[in-house]
Amino acid sequence: MKIGIIGSGNMGRSVGILWAERGHEVFFSSREAAKAQAIAELAGHGARGGTNDAAAAFADVIFYGVRELPSKVFSATDVLASKVLIDCNNSPIPEDFAFEPIAESIAEKFAADVPNAHIVKAFNTFAQEVFELSPDPLGQYQVSCFVCSDNEQAKQTVINLIAEIGFNPVDCGELRRARMVEGLGDFIRFMIGGRKLGSYATISVHQLPQAKEQRLGGRKPGYA
Repeated sequence: MKIGIIGSGNMGRSVGILWAERGHEVFFSSREAAKAQAIAELAGHGARGGTNDAAAAFADVIFYGVRELPSKVFSATDVLASKVLIDCNNSPIPEDFAFEPIAESIAEKFAADVPNAHIVKAFNTFAQEVFELSPDPLGQYQVSCFVCSDNEQAKQTVINLIAEIGFNPVDCGELRRARMVEGLGDFIRFMIGGRKLGSYATISVHQLPQAKEQRLGGRKPGYA
């Protein structure tokens, strides 16, 4: 698969290298083409480096690691038509982690900005350091990667890419659910920085086996 990395910072660099190792064609980009080319050399496996516009034109799937609206990053958004754009972004961390309620997610803002692209929310609930464990021993920890999109085919494409590098993809439904996923990203960042658990703090969602008996009385009607 042809994958463009827009914003070759910590997250983009790491996931791009992992996908290149899995045999995907990866194009790293930056406003400074030389920076992207240096990352491509680090990645190896035939990775390329260049401008944001060139990476978008090359790719079928775009890992978008900048908070700016796509219309402000690319010369023209026509290049994004029918392409999968993975939004991994969270809002800036406010003082004392006093986050405001999320009435509209970053992913929804991107979808309104480039309605010709298929926006998928993912990769926003763990720090870059977690990628260093991929794919082994990451797989045994079943680290959850939450995925939202209004396009089922785009979502499944991203789910497959997530599973390839050792994460456990969790389908969270349509794109408006990204409000909760971004809120979860805020909570994880609070646990990492505010509670000083460090960059390897993350979350794994498990579905437990059903209890064999309801010795505590079971759930009563009217209780959510």
